[in-house]
Amino acid sequence: MKAFELQNNFGLENLKLIERPEPKIINPNDVLIKIKATSLNFRDYLVVTGKYNPKFKLPFVPLSDGAGEVLEVGLTVTDFKVGDRVILQFAPKWLDGDATYEQSRFTLGGPLDGTLMEKKVYPDYALVKIPSYMSYEEAATLPCAALTSWSSLVTYGRIFPGDTVVVLGTGGVSIFALQIAKFHGAKVIVTSGSDEKLEQAKSLGADYVINYKTEIEWGKKVKEITGNGADHIIEVGGAGTLEQSIKAIRPFGQISLIGILAGGAKDLNLLPVLMNNIKLQGILVGSKAGLAAMCKAFEFHKTKPIIDKVFPFEESVQAIEYLKTGSHFGKIVIRLDSLPLT
Repeated sequence: MKAFELQNNFGLENLKLIERPEPKIINPNDVLIKIKATSLNFRDYLVVTGKYNPKFKLPFVPLSDGAGEVLEVGLTVTDFKVGDRVILQFAPKWLDGDATYEQSRFTLGGPLDGTLMEKKVYPDYALVKIPSYMSYEEAATLPCAALTSWSSLVTYGRIFPGDTVVVLGTGGVSIFALQIAKFHGAKVIVTSGSDEKLEQAKSLGADYVINYKTEIEWGKKVKEITGNGADHIIEVGGAGTLEQSIKAIRPFGQISLIGILAGGAKDLNLLPVLMNNIKLQGILVGSKAGLAAMCKAFEFHKTKPIIDKVFPFEESVQAIEYLKTGSHFGKIVIRLDSLPLT
């Protein structure tokens, strides 16, 4: 079985295509899956380069998203059968509600072996069936980015029709947030440094767009558009953009803290957070129950994930290099289906 493995050290130059032994079902609730596609998240780049957690034990297989076909099931598995199309839950032990520390850290693509491999054994309780209308490539985008957006807006944000959502950038999480907000009847403001990407966002239903390169104080612009400020902000920039997000949010609104794309810590005035009862909600993907609920909603609305580019398995390193550039709109996918079954 082929897999990409980080061997003796972190770094893209150490991500090697190797042969691994065939995985086998051991436990009665195990499911053997042929991985058909995986997709990239910024976390994957950080993990591979050792910037996420340099204490992860090597060697291991990276990447956290995966979709595939069931090849074999264990003796007690009743919810899945051979031929079913499934997606893998990012945190397999986080089934519902609030996660324990262990459940939230026991995750695919570090410290657990991830999905950049041809086959994988996974417990049945950590699998969800793919929405019927989606391809494997589309389904592979769901477990991390889409669920993160769902958790932000639905599980913790409790979005209502008529709410205003600010989406920072046009990466995977942000575009899913745009789509989820729209099918909940919300208005969406998208920020980007690219006018071309802003036009693409409009085609997906964005009500307003802001180029943060020309509107450096975009938080004030959001206030001008909304009057009182946004109800929800999908904050993927981190400390580098949080100051503007605080300016853009309404009193009692929620800022969902997801990423660190704009850099680390800086001087930040937190007094407005206190004075306006602003909720800063950290988001770490979500539970299996959340994933199942989201897939049900996607099935109802027939929401199509936005894929920027699909790479073949053998170009996985190039795919991660492309992710690093930040030039993508939506998700980057790696397809494994073209490989012969070994």
